[in-house]
Amino acid sequence: MAEAIETDLLSERELAAWRGMLATHSRVIAALDDELEREHGLALGSYEVLLQLAEADGNSLRMGTLADRLLLSRSGLTRLVDRLAGQGLVERHSCPDDRRGTYARLTDEGLARFEQAHPTHLRGVRDHFLGHLADRDLDRLGEAWQKILGTGV
Repeated sequence: MAEAIETDLLSERELAAWRGMLATHSRVIAALDDELEREHGLALGSYEVLLQLAEADGNSLRMGTLADRLLLSRSGLTRLVDRLAGQGLVERHSCPDDRRGTYARLTDEGLARFEQAHPTHLRGVRDHFLGHLADRDLDRLGEAWQKILGTGV
């Protein structure tokens, strides 16, 4: 016999938490994207690629690893890296140990662009998200995210 599927509506409290998370995410991402685009001509998705590469050993990551970290499809990442390569911010290179593996590497120009945009991004994260929360709120929110992500989500 099949298990019953939970079909109860969300409570007011549950709905407020769910919709609040969605609305907050949408609003903060839009604000960060707008600021980076306006001040640096760099979309948030492009900034995230530069950030991941700037933090990686040798400023280089395997394309599959980069896609996983950014929660992008392989084809979506390929298009994004192609655009960044066209701007001279990223370059592709083959893995010396595995010719099937392709890497993305931050160029000197890409690193400089990242370093210019990084303070804008940090300011935006503080202005649009962190600055609205007390230390206690940050602790509780961090614990909540850990509980949720610990479930395999």
